[in-house]
Amino acid sequence: MNLPLFIARRYFFSKHKKQFINVISILSMIEVAVGTIALILVLSVFNGLQELIQGLHDTFNPELKVEPIKGKSFEVSSQLIKKIEAVPGVKIVSEIIEDNAVLRYKNGQMVVKVKGVSENYLEQTRMDSAIRKGEFALYKNGRPRAVIGQGVQYTLAIGLRNDFDALQLWYPKKVKKITLGINAEKKLINKKAIFPIGVFSLEQQYDASYVFVPLKFAANLLQYDNRRTSLEIQLKEKADTDATKKGIKEVLGNNFKVLDRNEQQANLLKAIQIEKLFVYITLSFILLVASINIFFSLMMLMIDKKKDVAVLLSMGASTKIIRKIFMMEGGIIAFSGAIIGLLVATTLAILQQKYGFIGMGTSTTVVEAYPVKLKSIDFIFTCITIVLITFLAAYYPARKASQIDVRENLT
Repeated sequence: MNLPLFIARRYFFSKHKKQFINVISILSMIEVAVGTIALILVLSVFNGLQELIQGLHDTFNPELKVEPIKGKSFEVSSQLIKKIEAVPGVKIVSEIIEDNAVLRYKNGQMVVKVKGVSENYLEQTRMDSAIRKGEFALYKNGRPRAVIGQGVQYTLAIGLRNDFDALQLWYPKKVKKITLGINAEKKLINKKAIFPIGVFSLEQQYDASYVFVPLKFAANLLQYDNRRTSLEIQLKEKADTDATKKGIKEVLGNNFKVLDRNEQQANLLKAIQIEKLFVYITLSFILLVASINIFFSLMMLMIDKKKDVAVLLSMGASTKIIRKIFMMEGGIIAFSGAIIGLLVATTLAILQQKYGFIGMGTSTTVVEAYPVKLKSIDFIFTCITIVLITFLAAYYPARKASQIDVRENLT
């Protein structure tokens, strides 16, 4: 029999314990439960939002992306493409030209990111689920077409069915000398007209700035010729990402970097993790407040049970056993609340996943209800936090209890 645990359990459920001590113990347990519920649910919402945001970015970002280490663009040849396609695991290699340009429509204008993509980009089908109006196509009746972000459409009030007003894309020409005059604009600015065929919506970062156009159209507008800013690679089903990435690096050499999806959105993932950390620290203060009540509850219990402790010491109980009794008493209070909190939080999270009864509060969001995902690591860190806080709260009362004077409390 574990004597300290047995006595601590008897103290916790004792009917002879002072009523105000019972009240404080119950309040402490409830506070721990509430703190645990808040911590688990908020961290689970962060997990859900992270997964949702990653999913949206994964729709836009390729499985692997090739970029030059130095400079903005690099020369691409059919031989280079064939070498990459020969790497085991590679399915599609799409050529990309991406640069800023001015988009003009009727009387409005804005700076956009023009993303020229090769025709096999459509075979990757990543963007199909993001189309809100029209279709994702690069040509119609042999003429180039543009797919624009929903934010771009709203900003310039672009109509898909308007066959009279085309999108005007402007880009500065590469000239050695700048000359002024009547025809200066033609000499300095490259202009191309294109009609929109579809509207996509993913995430504000992309919706408010991106315009997809055919690769040849972008090469002519931006004067890239055979140069490309990146290559976007789709892998075969069940292909090993790390092994394929390594194979592509061996083919390309040291002048290129090959990025997987996590590396492409490293800053975003880091920002989410930092936010989650600060939320975890903030909500841990709720548990810290609960620990103050545990501290006072144990201090009053120690005063109330001075005679019991003196009897135990006179019967040969060591000071270590007395400390353990009060440490375990604090543990029972904290972990009773923690278990209740974990069960309630898990139940609420599962109900939210299934029924989505707490909505995002706006019709413009990608999902109607808050996304929630339970992770075992959150439960582990919550339990570790409770253990540390309980130890800190119970240590001083336990030490004071072990220092009780036997003669003074038995007379």
